[in-house]
Amino acid sequence: MIFRAATADPSDLDRAVAYPADGPVPALTAEKVREELAENRIRPEWVWVAQDEDGGILARALWWGRSDSERPIALDCLQVRAGVADPAAVATALLEAGHAAFGNRPGYNISLPRGWRAEPELAEAVAWRRQAAGRAGLTREIERLRYEWTPRRGTAEPTGRLVFREGTDEEFLEAFVRLSQDSLDLATQNELLTMDAGQLAREDFEFYLSCPGERSWWRLAELPDGTPAGMAIPSATPYHRNVGYLGVVPEQRGRGLIDEILAEITRFHAAAGAERITATTDTVNVPMAAAFDRAGYEVTEIRLVLECPPR
Repeated sequence: MIFRAATADPSDLDRAVAYPADGPVPALTAEKVREELAENRIRPEWVWVAQDEDGGILARALWWGRSDSERPIALDCLQVRAGVADPAAVATALLEAGHAAFGNRPGYNISLPRGWRAEPELAEAVAWRRQAAGRAGLTREIERLRYEWTPRRGTAEPTGRLVFREGTDEEFLEAFVRLSQDSLDLATQNELLTMDAGQLAREDFEFYLSCPGERSWWRLAELPDGTPAGMAIPSATPYHRNVGYLGVVPEQRGRGLIDEILAEITRFHAAAGAERITATTDTVNVPMAAAFDRAGYEVTEIRLVLECPPR
């Protein structure tokens, strides 16, 4: 069996793109892959295939990044042909070949419907993908709810409980530090195992600066008397406006202020004409999930994130 990027032969990419988007786990269609290739978010060197001795494609892996990414950010699609005796083994070898070429191990995002564990065929398809990802070093798992707001849900009017203002970079860095304290976000908890809150704040700050949203959108949240209360970072993906980062400082938690901050982000995007606002939160972050529910956001999918823990 041969594992290689779809760049070795002119026909490789066409055949990889045309690979059937079948199976119980949602896969990218040929039309969607071509669209992503045109936008430089999927690239030929990020499309990998496993071939049999006759050149037939037994599996494919599609990695994704932003249009200006130097290396792929995430594995977006992993498929092995039906009937392969050990799909986990083939998928593992394919991932390891790609990782070796990239020099990193991008996380794997599997988009699933709610209740996926109750569907035997789907659960089995997820199981061999998790096994392959784990063997390839993606051993840390986070399950997230993917939310979506549309204009039919409306927006809440300001209550006056909070005042929102622009802030300096230093103020936002301080806010990132304070919001990470006792955070229920699993990614934040995991990062704090290997770095201090100041370093994480700088990394989060740089990440949101790099997103398609504008720095001018960011707002600090305060009580009417000027007491710090939290932060709102409306942001965007290459596809939609989204809820980037929000939170309440520890001493103000438990007072329902998260609803005020989320409402501010929603109003901001809605005022700009957003037809869709996306957001995610961990399934274990019950307070945040409840806030999205109250604000009219609806769960559209479950996102299983498999990633490599820091060394």
